[in-house]
Amino acid sequence: MIKVIASDMDGTLLGDDHKPAPETLAAVNRACDAGIRFMIATGRNFPGAMAELKDSGLVCDYIVGSGAEVRNPQQQVVAVNPISMELCREIYKEVKNYPLSVTFCTDGDDYKIGTPEEIEESLMLQMHLFFSNLPREELVRTETYQRIIKSTKTVADMDELEAAKVPVYKLFLYSEDKEMLDELKMRLEKNKDIAVASSFPTNLEITDVKAQKGPVLKEYIESLGYTMDEVMVLGDSLNDLSMIEMNFGATVAMANADSEVKSAAKYITKSNTEFGVAYAIDELLKHQRTENE
Repeated sequence: MIKVIASDMDGTLLGDDHKPAPETLAAVNRACDAGIRFMIATGRNFPGAMAELKDSGLVCDYIVGSGAEVRNPQQQVVAVNPISMELCREIYKEVKNYPLSVTFCTDGDDYKIGTPEEIEESLMLQMHLFFSNLPREELVRTETYQRIIKSTKTVADMDELEAAKVPVYKLFLYSEDKEMLDELKMRLEKNKDIAVASSFPTNLEITDVKAQKGPVLKEYIESLGYTMDEVMVLGDSLNDLSMIEMNFGATVAMANADSEVKSAAKYITKSNTEFGVAYAIDELLKHQRTENE
């Protein structure tokens, strides 16, 4: 019997407006009323996750930063898996050989190396991940852009980043040049101390090898007394693959998921714009009611 549901956010729990639909929240509440524990498992950091969930009324556990931080329903940090500064320097040395802007994601603000002008331009490019059809003058007025620009700090170099004494959870890279990203990914994957995944075809996300959604979720649910066969996971992108390819009780890919994620999943639900999480939850609840009769 499924006792825990863990869901990705972007492309999964959230619609294309990056908000959880009322239909989805209602289904999550039905699951919680049935005694199921709900968890978020996202590449966002905690402030980034809460920016979209703050008005949802959800009370849940949080696996954020792709597994770099875990919080309980009281929003207390219970586990962290940051990237050491030594490893950050090693990764950055490799990455800076490419024409890429690097975002160092932390438990709060993000950090970028470069001039304010360079960073503003890189953020504009990055915004196309969320609002691909908006012209520049409208992009800068969006709530998402305003939040990102306010939470992004400029540093001159790695020494200044180290002096800030912040835990680096993830390095985020963006480029429209997918061939270049593929080449860089192959080079980075030679380093067995890191994990390289992506939320979109045009980005890479680099974490400590211990900070992956699947293994972190397994360790956390077992610490709470659950077993893997009591867990359902939902996701759509390659940074969800570490959950989907593990032997949890039910592994569910969205209809809009990456083909590799779909191939690894035990089940396929509807797309995020068709309330696929709600559909999967209701099918689960129906199945478990039938089993109990």
